[in-house]
Amino acid sequence: MTESRFSAKKRLGQHFLVDENLLGVIGRLAELSPEDCALEIGPGLGVLTAYLAKRVAHVDAVELDRQLEPRLRERLVGCENVSLYFGDALALDLARLAPAATKLVANLPYNIATPLIVESLDGLPQIELWCVMVQREVADRLFASPRSKAYGAVSVLVQLASEKIGFHPVSREVFRPRPRVESALVAFERRPLPEDFARIKRLVVAAFAHRRKTLANSLAISGLVAREKAEAILERAGHDPRIRAEALTPPEFAALAEVLP
Repeated sequence: MTESRFSAKKRLGQHFLVDENLLGVIGRLAELSPEDCALEIGPGLGVLTAYLAKRVAHVDAVELDRQLEPRLRERLVGCENVSLYFGDALALDLARLAPAATKLVANLPYNIATPLIVESLDGLPQIELWCVMVQREVADRLFASPRSKAYGAVSVLVQLASEKIGFHPVSREVFRPRPRVESALVAFERRPLPEDFARIKRLVVAAFAHRRKTLANSLAISGLVAREKAEAILERAGHDPRIRAEALTPPEFAALAEVLP
């Protein structure tokens, strides 16, 4: 059962990292040190897991596909500082499962990358640094600028909670099976969360839920606040009442959350 022959499951978004030349880039962007505890989501065939185990104090690795267990345990023989868990990372209580983890370092499965990153911002307060491999489209979205096509809810939330410290495009050739899309490594470091981040998150998600509509209309459709009231609040805040969500900066969303009922 070699890396080249192992069958990935498309429904799980599996694209296994098999090129070990990329590991040094991950280590550099993640700023790994012997004192670190790392959380890895989607270890796959264990290539990155084994690399981390040699460089950090402990690795908590969470894998959904139980059929990978024999291959993973074979790869991790002798890695006594790795705890391997099987389950859905979006359903597990990761803060309880890996309370000591300060860095999230992972080749994230395509189908959970965005929700996992967003939920980790406040759901994993102990994480100080993220270094994640994601689709290039997702990577561009994380730190996109207002008014750009890529800018959206995830852009606002990630930028309010963190600062980008590294970026590295990744060839399709480092994965098996080879994906149809380009990928990238993105590293970002936590900064203090704004007060009442949960309230901001509700506002941002509602604001971009109906992207083609005005911000006031989108908030009304989402049931957050009546359109007329939203327009009046926007106007008092110095915004055009017909403004769309993509025109507001992350700090402007934080300020808006403070005055919305």
